[in-house]
Amino acid sequence: MNFFRSSIKLILLGFLLVLISTCSTAPVKETKPNILWILLEDTAPLLSAYGTTIISTPNIDSLADNGIRFTNAFMPAPVCSPSRSSMITGVMSTTLGLHNHHSARTPESAIYLPDSVKTIPEVFKEAGYFTFNNGKDDYNFTYDRKDLYNQDYMQHALYGKKGVNLDFSELKNKTPFFGQVQLSGGKEIFSRTFKERVGTPVDRSKVELPPYLPNHPAIIEEYANHLDAIQITDRKVGAIIEDLRKNGLLHNTIVFFFSDHGMRMTRNKQFLYDGGLHVPLIMADFRDKSETEKGLVNQELVSGLDLGPTSLGLAGIEVPAYMEGLDVFDEKTGNREYVISTRDRCDFTIDRIRSVRSKKYKYIRNFMTDRPYTQPTYMDVDGVEFVKVTKQLHAENKLNEVQSLFFSDIRPAEELYDLEKDPYELNNLAGDPEHAGRLSEYAAILDQWIEDTNDQGQYPEEEGLKLMLGIWGDHAVNPEYEALRKKYPDLASSQFYLKSSGWKKVNDKD
Repeated sequence: MNFFRSSIKLILLGFLLVLISTCSTAPVKETKPNILWILLEDTAPLLSAYGTTIISTPNIDSLADNGIRFTNAFMPAPVCSPSRSSMITGVMSTTLGLHNHHSARTPESAIYLPDSVKTIPEVFKEAGYFTFNNGKDDYNFTYDRKDLYNQDYMQHALYGKKGVNLDFSELKNKTPFFGQVQLSGGKEIFSRTFKERVGTPVDRSKVELPPYLPNHPAIIEEYANHLDAIQITDRKVGAIIEDLRKNGLLHNTIVFFFSDHGMRMTRNKQFLYDGGLHVPLIMADFRDKSETEKGLVNQELVSGLDLGPTSLGLAGIEVPAYMEGLDVFDEKTGNREYVISTRDRCDFTIDRIRSVRSKKYKYIRNFMTDRPYTQPTYMDVDGVEFVKVTKQLHAENKLNEVQSLFFSDIRPAEELYDLEKDPYELNNLAGDPEHAGRLSEYAAILDQWIEDTNDQGQYPEEEGLKLMLGIWGDHAVNPEYEALRKKYPDLASSQFYLKSSGWKKVNDKD
């Protein structure tokens, strides 16, 4: 009997070994994660997850609870199109000639990517991913949208607007996917129903302004509106996550939540101070993870350039060698020592500024010191209230010394700030002998970067300026436009491009 039992055990053991061997050699289907970018417009990291106490953002906080909140994320540019062009290619817009805001919008002003450069969604497509973008692109290069995205959603569709919602149920059989959902973020304030949708407005009496902003009702209202817009955004984020869950997609999805640049406010949008570049960035991984891998905080420097390579890395896709961004989870690349950001022409306003930011210091170089920070912009044309009020207060000598810094007629060629002691970047150390060595160090870093990348901002443009002159007419007051007015007299009409090419007038609110 014992011999019989032993024989049975040996037979069962042999069968089990064969079964294990067969299973181990059978192909195992690897599940690739879905990657979803929730991309906001013009939004500062003024969220409860980042310490703001006068509003509540529970849905965004929940993203942070399920992943990593990055505290030092900075964009490559402080305005939409060059920032988005950098993010979608993983390459600085200045390297590819995509640095001037609202470029390549007509056949005459077309800019093409080199054949060797593929966008992030194209790399995902080639790896078998389904790609989509529910909303605007705003890329400064000429392209066929179908090359980037499998699904041709409306260019200006925004999640949460009636009739153009992204239907996540369509994605059930289209996984893995790489998708972008565009939210208005700070631009919620442009909606006609903005006030109605806020729900519980921020208590204006509790709003604390940065020291460079005057304590005036119009300024407080603009700042408070931004906080109210974030509350609307939080509800939309909650709806997106619920849609993913309801359609059985959330459990295998990694969500990236971030903004294209900082909020619309004096010294912020279109400028290289932290107010224009510092953005919220949360990566929430809803796959099965241990509790020790959730609710983390990362204080390393991250550039907007890194979002694409990091997304590819999480999907197990090799990051193309030409990409200047880094996979933040790749230990071989190490952490960033600094983030470089750039500002060039914004609509009709011509400028050139570069910055080098480490954790402790910010170096800024102004290439056009003959032009004030407050030269005319689209916000003057649109009659934006806080801009009018601030300029009026300056004219009436009602701004204090700190608030008046931005209204100087002459800009310094260089700025250097100790960000630990001076987080609002108000005390320029560039002329301080004690910081001469550090100034030289950061200047050399920028010089080397300009040379290594062949920064295209050092070369003049023509077609882009013709486009701006044809749109903005007399508002284009920079001296570069004078030669074009003589060379192309037809451009005197601000309707030239609208009539000749059928191109819709671009406004930064679009």
